[in-house]
Amino acid sequence: MYMYAAMTDMAVLTNDTLMGQAVDKLWENMVTRKTYITGGIGSRHEGESFGDNYELPNLSSYNETCAAIGSVYWNHRLHSKTGNAGYFDVIERTLYNGLISGLSLDGTSFFYPNALEADGEFKFNRGSCTRQNWFDCSCCPTNLIRFIPAIPGLLYSHSADTIYVNLFAASEATIDLPQNRINLSVQTQYPWDGKVSIVVKPEKNTAFTLKIRIPSWARNQPMPGDLYAYSRFNEEKALVSLNGEVQDLDLSGEYLVVQRNWKAEDALTLTFPMPVRMVESNPLVTSNAGKRSLERGPLVYAIEEMDNPGDFDAIQLDPGATFEVQEAPDLLGGIYTISNGEFTAIPYYSWSNRGIGKMKVWLQTTETIPNK
Repeated sequence: MYMYAAMTDMAVLTNDTLMGQAVDKLWENMVTRKTYITGGIGSRHEGESFGDNYELPNLSSYNETCAAIGSVYWNHRLHSKTGNAGYFDVIERTLYNGLISGLSLDGTSFFYPNALEADGEFKFNRGSCTRQNWFDCSCCPTNLIRFIPAIPGLLYSHSADTIYVNLFAASEATIDLPQNRINLSVQTQYPWDGKVSIVVKPEKNTAFTLKIRIPSWARNQPMPGDLYAYSRFNEEKALVSLNGEVQDLDLSGEYLVVQRNWKAEDALTLTFPMPVRMVESNPLVTSNAGKRSLERGPLVYAIEEMDNPGDFDAIQLDPGATFEVQEAPDLLGGIYTISNGEFTAIPYYSWSNRGIGKMKVWLQTTETIPNK
């Protein structure tokens, strides 16, 4: 990941077209054949390597925390090079799932690899079934400590006449365009809630373009490519209002593009529907044959033994099931759970914070999923 990030820098700084093409091919291969549903990368412990195309085992997956961080750095550079939102779709999936899972909720212990399944016995984390406070090679803890304070730098970017809102977090930013200084104030409970309110405060009334990323999950695509797909198409559309008035704007693309002469206290609000979604893998991912995973918004969910006592390995997912989403403010630092009467699921990032036990992201279904 760090080499690819450097290659991207070199392609931009030296206008090296061939290196740029190589970077694009490497990214396409990673995202469409070698990335886990959590955004994690690296299927093999041996050599800390990717493995073959579609080689994505769950119990023995590697998904090093440092690799997830490196993926964010690389995708950020690619976005800066092109402005394409797909790179931030990968960043968001990685950030909310396969990256922060590397850190315990109390901030004192760490995953080196981030498995997508645990049996309570396989010591996948450098000799442990759960997080450890340190490692003989402690790149992941120190990398996390370096990375987390840099997250605000991912939220926004800009060109001469365009401001990009890349990720959604309650925040304030001051952005200097050539002719004006713009303050943005964002209020949101994302990723638990899909409402995002943005107040624009230019120093003087001015025309510029605001481009707000429409997440791929809100466009019925888990991430770029055909590695994963939602089992059902969601007909609900995001809603947009400007200064309290609902707008008829195009939400089919990667960005909501608003071009106008902005004045102080202009308020733009987007509301993304957040139903529970079932995800299927490309049939070439044989480790997920007959299985589906669950998502809500940008969050991947998992079932953990602590919430599902009994015959954990017998739990199955009914493809026709309906789900209840419930806020649990006193559980795992405050989360939303997904349940359907058969099991309760928690956000993947929060697993293994209550002791050693079994966990699964991909659930066997009660019926055979045909190859598409």
